Amino acid sequence: SCFGGGIQLALGADIRIATPDAKLSIMESKWGLIPDMGGTVPLRELLPLDVVKELVFTGRILSGEQAHALGLVTHLAADPVAKAKELLAEIFTRSPDAIAAGKILLQEAWWDSEGGALAAERRWQRRIINRGNQKIAIENNIKKSGKPYLPRKVNP
Repeated sequence: SCFGGGIQLALGADIRIATPDAKLSIMESKWGLIPDMGGTVPLRELLPLDVVKELVFTGRILSGEQAHALGLVTHLAADPVAKAKELLAEIFTRSPDAIAAGKILLQEAWWDSEGGALAAERRWQRRIINRGNQKIAIENNIKKSGKPYLPRKVNP
């Protein structure tokens, strides 16, 4: 179960995994309250306003399947921990600089103007291109070397 403040915290995650039978609710209205803890920021990025209004106004409890259909959770899995480990294993095969820069880029560019988004792309690409981890990524993909990445150098 992920209710109220719990779902507000979960919304702060980059990727959310739930079981099909999970129970999720933005149920503050049941207690005469409104969503807080910064939950409205990720909600506006994940769902259309009318859907968020309905969830906030009703406090309805959704199954994991319903939440996934709406876009509130990213993946459904019978074993969310195993799915998270599988996803992390895949992510860990990528340059930590590319992952960090990609996350920052998306957060900056997502709601910015086209010009602002393109400027952010240029800024972050310049910070990683032709650097150590980018060179390792090329080597790993061309030569299948499996060389370990250097510690992340990209910071916000």
